[in-house]
Amino acid sequence: MDKEYTRQLQEPIDDDKNLFSILEERAERAPHDSLVEYKDQGGTWRSFSAVEFRNLVIELAKGLIARGVMPGDSVSVIAHTCWQWTALDMAIMSIGALTVPVYETNSPAQVEMIFNDAQVRMAFAENDAQRDKIESVRDRCSNLEDVYVIDRGAIETLQEFGRSVSDAEFYERERAIGGSDLATIVYTSGSTGTPKGIELTHGNFVFITYSGVQSMPDIALKPNRRLLLFLPLAHVFARYMQFFCFAGNVTLGLSSNLKTILSDFSAFKPTFILAVPRIFEKIYNAASQKAGAGFKGRVFADATHIAREWSRVQQSGEPMPVSLRLKHAVYDKLVYSEIMDVFGGSVEYAVSGGAPLDVSIAHFFNGVGLPLLEGYGMTETCAPATVNPTAGYRIGTIGLPLQGVTVGVDESGELCIRSRAVCRGYHNNPRTTDEQIVDGWLHTGDLGSIDDDGFVTLTGRKKDLIITAGGKNVSPGVLETSVMTSPVVAQCVLVGERRPFIAAIVSLDLAETNQWLRSQGAAPVADLQAAAANPIVRVEVERAVNAANELVSRAESIRKFEIVPDEFTEANGLMTPSMKARRQAVTEYYRDLIDNVIYAPVRR
Repeated sequence: MDKEYTRQLQEPIDDDKNLFSILEERAERAPHDSLVEYKDQGGTWRSFSAVEFRNLVIELAKGLIARGVMPGDSVSVIAHTCWQWTALDMAIMSIGALTVPVYETNSPAQVEMIFNDAQVRMAFAENDAQRDKIESVRDRCSNLEDVYVIDRGAIETLQEFGRSVSDAEFYERERAIGGSDLATIVYTSGSTGTPKGIELTHGNFVFITYSGVQSMPDIALKPNRRLLLFLPLAHVFARYMQFFCFAGNVTLGLSSNLKTILSDFSAFKPTFILAVPRIFEKIYNAASQKAGAGFKGRVFADATHIAREWSRVQQSGEPMPVSLRLKHAVYDKLVYSEIMDVFGGSVEYAVSGGAPLDVSIAHFFNGVGLPLLEGYGMTETCAPATVNPTAGYRIGTIGLPLQGVTVGVDESGELCIRSRAVCRGYHNNPRTTDEQIVDGWLHTGDLGSIDDDGFVTLTGRKKDLIITAGGKNVSPGVLETSVMTSPVVAQCVLVGERRPFIAAIVSLDLAETNQWLRSQGAAPVADLQAAAANPIVRVEVERAVNAANELVSRAESIRKFEIVPDEFTEANGLMTPSMKARRQAVTEYYRDLIDNVIYAPVRR
């Protein structure tokens, strides 16, 4: 490594334990803590104490044993964020089986691929729609046996089966599971578009869970800590936060409906928030739109300017000018307090991850009174690897490595990570394992730098993945290739880095387009300008885009496309000698189109 930095552990961590031990320890330490809170179907918030939730997990685990689930068996969960997801996850892993998360938005083809690669034996579906998705591919999933529907009594059914299994039998299974045993296989899109299964052990998670608690004591260990979790639990970041809450003094609130998130904030009153940047952008935009364009709009605009100026001075470490301090105090009463009330009135910090955070958004919220502590990690590291500290955070960086984690930058500028949280490898893919994990170093595919204090800054991307503002990793190849099967399309280039959705820039082949138009009984066009404006051509491109979207989940799909009246050539720099589109060059060439047409400008 050209440069590396290690943040030392304050206390040793015994990672030769299983994940159930974290829940067991919390139940013994604080049995009557409100551990998991959720809304029932009537909208009333309910609670499980630590000991109640521990006992529920044991009941479900005994049900799994009764149904013949053995150590090493794969069990899948396809559901929105809910207490049943968390309970099933803990139960599955407590007896040595493997949780295989599937996003509820995954297509049947993706479900089939994951089920076969992980040899899924049992599945829990949230509702009939998810069950039907599984059933549509069942005849091609040879290992699949039982499928239970959560909305149709799956939890109660499993509890009933478990009555035939003793506590002693459960603990015999649980105590046989150690840190080196596999806990889960989490699938994430690779650069080829084919999902890769990442093998994470109990020890991987146990280590980084307690490392996180040590690294963020203000968030984890103060009394009455509360987190409202609304990210999908199929994502390793949200999943990690379950264990983080159990290991600390945190009450975990669960919500899956973003339409009610503001009322949920008000009712639950979190002390910290975990979200992807897109959530903070939406809250900022909503506040801006609520202010309008009149007098209130001008007040909000000035308050926004003052918040950012205050944040920049605070970050610089320079003395705060008296005039800026006074203006900030005025706007704190008039504007900032109302924005903070949106989060329930008790929030102190927010952790942002999953995608790069816009610096202007970070400065705005910091100035308002809510530090957005940006972090970084990968599925391969059980989610977190770095995070900004609650004191001395630096906007524009992804923070310090968590305690016990080493970050490095190699000779190519690639950011690498070494820790006990780095995955065991890629399921059924030893070649990728050997390529990505070399001498204990995980090569992230991102370019970065490390300053002398250990703060890490991302400087670019080495791998060809698009990360949307919502934190979704999208491999563009499969979609682009599909769209280009249309007879009229010459090139398709996806955009969407740090944007709210995936979009496509499409160029046409004039000769092929005219040939296709004739075949359809339509008149040919004179040039690419006319072709791009032709409604018949647009319908054909839309058909190709829709067909491509069938291959992926909604979060990965193309939501908008623009047909450009240009030819991509090597001469204009948009093509390589091997006739491949240059993604960065195309993005820069159509910057105005992307910023002002595809993604309408946001007033800030």
